[in-house]
Amino acid sequence: MENIQIVPWEVDELTQDEFFVPEYIETMAQDVLKHYDFSVQGIQVITTKADKGGLIWKLETSAGPKSLKILHRRPTRSLFSLGAQEYLVDVKEARVPPIVKTKDGHNYVEAGGKLWFIAEWIEPLAPVTKDLEGAKQLCNALGEFHRLSKDYVPPHQAEVASRIYKWPRSYQKVINKMAWFRNIAKAYEELPASSHLLNVVDQFEEQAKRSLEALNQSSYLELAQQGNEYWGLVHQDYGWSNGQMGPNGMWIIDLDGVAYDLPIRDLTKLITGTMADLYRWDTTWVREMIKTYHEANPISSKLYDIIMIELSLPNDFYKNIKEVVYDPELFLNDPATVSMIQTIVNTDQTKWPVLEEIKDDWKGVE
Repeated sequence: MENIQIVPWEVDELTQDEFFVPEYIETMAQDVLKHYDFSVQGIQVITTKADKGGLIWKLETSAGPKSLKILHRRPTRSLFSLGAQEYLVDVKEARVPPIVKTKDGHNYVEAGGKLWFIAEWIEPLAPVTKDLEGAKQLCNALGEFHRLSKDYVPPHQAEVASRIYKWPRSYQKVINKMAWFRNIAKAYEELPASSHLLNVVDQFEEQAKRSLEALNQSSYLELAQQGNEYWGLVHQDYGWSNGQMGPNGMWIIDLDGVAYDLPIRDLTKLITGTMADLYRWDTTWVREMIKTYHEANPISSKLYDIIMIELSLPNDFYKNIKEVVYDPELFLNDPATVSMIQTIVNTDQTKWPVLEEIKDDWKGVE
């Protein structure tokens, strides 16, 4: 088993269930568990990332419930997130799951070219209610997470994951992909959704161009130059499933993808996703979500301006339409694509009055 590398695997939907795990990985898991000072009475697959080679099990052990996770990223990148999780728990006493040490006192076991680690399984955990109060709880927990993550210094052998200086490049990527979407729709113009995509891609491309122009004229670079440790970490996958109510308050889980960044990137993703779930932008919701976040991690007027620019990007359109790149025929033939495009357009129309109404809310805030 020593030379076997974990690679993404395919799941045959006709003969295997969604939680299928290759036998060699199950065998590897048993070897990994030998590095820990407890016995295991039960092991259950919770979720898999078969396309990336990642996996989470729940363990029933003599020391209580635990999670066993294969981190699908490069080991040096995974060291960054494991160091962050340890820092948040041991130094900042944050409500994130503590890492269980091996018999040798390490945070992880390396096997199959991946890092494996065990963390405490926090019980009970429950999603917050999908209403404004729940959204505010998520925002408050997110602000606290960002504030506590400041001053994190990764292990010296870890790959430093930072997105702080990548904002202009990511905005340009959105613009570039709009041309891809247009070209694909033209190449498959006979398919049902192609005309609908072509009818709207120009307006979203213009939005992205205006957002990039606004970013270049903003205080973004000045803010970025304050550095990684000043800003701390973003979660990158924060939402209604990774922020949950548990013992003593809100817990944040699944920190595998944390990276240095301007913290409001998490907040704007959460706002955009929540508005998409509502099928409309709501001034009260957006204001309250930002205000509640600010109470836990203060937002300056310059950072608020970046929030407004980030919200002006066609994030929901880009996130949903980029799937066309992977299988154009399937995507453009699907009747649901037409209704999805129309829903995104309708929701987007409600965004601009809200942004106009709240754009000056932070004037004079230091």
